[in-house]
Amino acid sequence: MKDGVCENKSINTSSAIDAASDGINTMNISNNNSPICAADSISVCANCEKEGANNICNKCKKVKYCNAICKKVHKKRHKKDCKEHQRRAAELHDIELFKQPPPAEDCPICFLLLPTLETGSRYYACCGKVICSGCFYAPVNDDQGNEVDDEKCPFCRTPPPNTNGEGIERDKKRIEANDPIAIYNLGCFYRDGLDGYPQDYTEALELFHRAGELGLADAYLNIGYTYEHGQGVEVDKKKANHYYELAAMGGDSIARYNLGRLEENAGNMERALKHHMIAVEGGNNDSLKEIQELYSNGHATKDEYAKALQLYQVYLGEIKSDQRDKAAAYDNKEYHYY
Repeated sequence: MKDGVCENKSINTSSAIDAASDGINTMNISNNNSPICAADSISVCANCEKEGANNICNKCKKVKYCNAICKKVHKKRHKKDCKEHQRRAAELHDIELFKQPPPAEDCPICFLLLPTLETGSRYYACCGKVICSGCFYAPVNDDQGNEVDDEKCPFCRTPPPNTNGEGIERDKKRIEANDPIAIYNLGCFYRDGLDGYPQDYTEALELFHRAGELGLADAYLNIGYTYEHGQGVEVDKKKANHYYELAAMGGDSIARYNLGRLEENAGNMERALKHHMIAVEGGNNDSLKEIQELYSNGHATKDEYAKALQLYQVYLGEIKSDQRDKAAAYDNKEYHYY
């Protein structure tokens, strides 16, 4: 984590799949009950009332005109309504942005909440399941209770691939099944030039877009990173912020943390605190540290900091288990989960 933005995030896999993602979508905000302008949804010029207008107000995107002349003539009459349209759009946008994101999934084996940290879980291309590090590390016993050497998938019991080619074939099947994680992983291979794939940022971005459209919030996080740092594209801070927002609304706590830091940098401490609070509830320890700093600098109250601590403790209570602790104790770098 550097300067309030994420480093490329990956999804741990049981084979040679280290990920990073990308995705595209748009956030359409409308207010169907708005009585402000009759030309909201029909192609009628707001100035001369002729049909077929296609010149849209650049600011509110609500009113249409025949041409630039009608737009200029109508500018003064539209000014007040334009500001109101923008205010309402911003209000609706914030309602969506700051509402509680969907909860994280549970491990399909132990039924405990999957950790936020990428080292806290593993993806299996054989069945497309994501399981926690504790269940990945857990020993397998035979019907006599004796521990056996068994590297099969803990969920579907499929043996690991014998060759890299076999692993790639499994990945292809998951991609054909529109598995967003498999698509995301392939995008990472292209982005980083791994596993025999040529480095191709364009192909990677297309795959990341596809994964994002299929619902993988991590994909939007990495699209934001791509545009913020210009990985194969022109740097575009507006697009980066847009994709961070999509990822955050999808439940990605790193994207939420990034938005909080960006708001801090812009001097919007109240909005930053809102983002960090949501991120802490999702298990982001970096946001907890940011709230502590906001409290130290007088931008958050003692009660708000206390609430953040409580939220993080609740998260830890939901993800901790003896088996996950055993895995982390065995290899903290590989199985660290909080």
